[in-house]
Amino acid sequence: MKVGICGLGLIGGSLAKAYKRAGVDVLGYDINTAVTDYAVMAKIIDKPLTNETVCECDYIFVALYPEAVVNYIKSIAPFVKKGTVVVDLCGTKMNVCPQCFETAAEYGFDFVGGHPMAGTQFSGLKNAKETLFDGATMILVPKPDEDLHLLARLKEALVVAGFGSVTLSTAQIHDVNIAYTSQLAHVVSNAYVKSPRSKVHKGFSAGSYKDLTRVAWLNEKMWTELFMANSENLITEIELLTENLKKYSEALRAGDADKIEELLREGRLIKEAVDSK
Repeated sequence: MKVGICGLGLIGGSLAKAYKRAGVDVLGYDINTAVTDYAVMAKIIDKPLTNETVCECDYIFVALYPEAVVNYIKSIAPFVKKGTVVVDLCGTKMNVCPQCFETAAEYGFDFVGGHPMAGTQFSGLKNAKETLFDGATMILVPKPDEDLHLLARLKEALVVAGFGSVTLSTAQIHDVNIAYTSQLAHVVSNAYVKSPRSKVHKGFSAGSYKDLTRVAWLNEKMWTELFMANSENLITEIELLTENLKKYSEALRAGDADKIEELLREGRLIKEAVDSK
């Protein structure tokens, strides 16, 4: 098996290291040629992924921003061999999958949308880890009539990199859920640290502060593109959260301890029910 990886940042770099750990031949490309050169020198990849070497790959993973994913796949499409599976790894799907399905159909290869449920607040190849995906879930967004044998083969290839499970989704369902589970969390964390208290928290903070603020340290260019691509779903989640927070502030302002207790109980019971499934 030969794997091609475009984009050697945290996600692409970690995937390259994971496949190299498993003894897989890895070809890689980064828009920053110095990163590609370093990856070869450090034996993170075996050789560069180019238009001339794309045809060698059985799987190609594209770890770029959404718009760049679409453009890159269009650019390599004439050189991808029949039977190759191309998978994107970005955080939104409605603005990626339909166009990439069309490109793949036109040129005779296979495309499946992908989103690894793993990451850190840091970016770049220097922070890539071969263990990043160990036990993680990969969300896959196949075309509606996708061959189940192809999906089984892709799952086997993902297990080699350490993934523990696969979740199948449509692009629409993916984006609705990710607005809540990922994007809203980044908005809340980023907004939370804007309190003046964040400058003097040391000595007064513990695990809850650390957990809530971890992803405030983000790549603003990437997350801006992801937020804008999924703005309708994200706005819905932000407005719902705002409505719920307002209930707490109103109860506090009214000195209504019973209402506060009710709201806290309600949240605890929802969390317990979700975690027990």
